[in-house]
Amino acid sequence: MAESTITAKGQTTVPAEVRELVHAVPGTRLVWTVTPDGTIVVRAKTKSILDLAGVLKAPKGKHVTVEQMNAWR
Repeated sequence: MAESTITAKGQTTVPAEVRELVHAVPGTRLVWTVTPDGTIVVRAKTKSILDLAGVLKAPKGKHVTVEQMNAWR
């Protein structure tokens, strides 16, 4: 288990072994979540929504225009 201390300014250092495990580099964002029982979960935000570009294939079949979808207007 890794451990760190919070400074008087509310800062802490992510231990080196944790940074290595999550491939964190300077600028890596951390997402902090506090659960109802007080547990704190910290995730390294290493992926971007842009990483998903091209993952889904276009559906086959009839294409519908925006105008056809908004026929009620």
